[in-house]
Amino acid sequence: MLIPVEVVNASDALRIADRRMYSQKGRRADSASSQTRGVLLRVLHEREPELERHLDGVADLVATFGRQLPLDAEELDVLVRAAELHDIGKIAIPDEILHKGSELSEDEWRLMRKHPLIGQRVLDAAPALGEVAKLVRSTHERWDGEGYPDGLKGRDIPLGSRVILICDAYNAMTEGRPFRAARSNEQALAELRQEAGTQFDPELVKTFAEKVMPALERERYGSPPVNQPAESAAPAK
Repeated sequence: MLIPVEVVNASDALRIADRRMYSQKGRRADSASSQTRGVLLRVLHEREPELERHLDGVADLVATFGRQLPLDAEELDVLVRAAELHDIGKIAIPDEILHKGSELSEDEWRLMRKHPLIGQRVLDAAPALGEVAKLVRSTHERWDGEGYPDGLKGRDIPLGSRVILICDAYNAMTEGRPFRAARSNEQALAELRQEAGTQFDPELVKTFAEKVMPALERERYGSPPVNQPAESAAPAK
């Protein structure tokens, strides 16, 4: 394997090698986890096409986020798979709740809050997705302990689940919902910062703002010219 010219030290070389391993692993269509994932995503597409698009958006954000963290190739692979499948349990939620154009009632919320557990049970049926299932169970836990289904708090929540929660919220805010208009990137980021320390891990929100957002801009628009500020390099939204 050739070392890219942008590598300046051993740490950079190891990080790039991990990314290549992750990319290659994701293309192994004959692996048990890939086949199972493919089946589940196809079921999700047939049941809920709009939800599939949301999960794709969250997975893309999580992949960018994960590359800013000290994760090895295996951990990054598990994280992205969990992001793709974190709402798979919603296939068991009735359409009238999923597509309700207003706020849910308490009984409806009680049923909706079961979907992480349902998702874990579905994924646990495939041993190759066991680590993915653990993250999926905790993707709706809150930093302050007020989340569900287990009321985990702070760093008791798996790191991957904390990452997915931030990306899920950001994607939902910028996509919009039937009862809520989409927010701008800046508004969504401001909301994440406002909820840092209550709903979200404050250190991860800081990483999202300082590293993930610039990385997203680079991926979308390329690096700005050397003498041009980053904020003026991107096209107007």
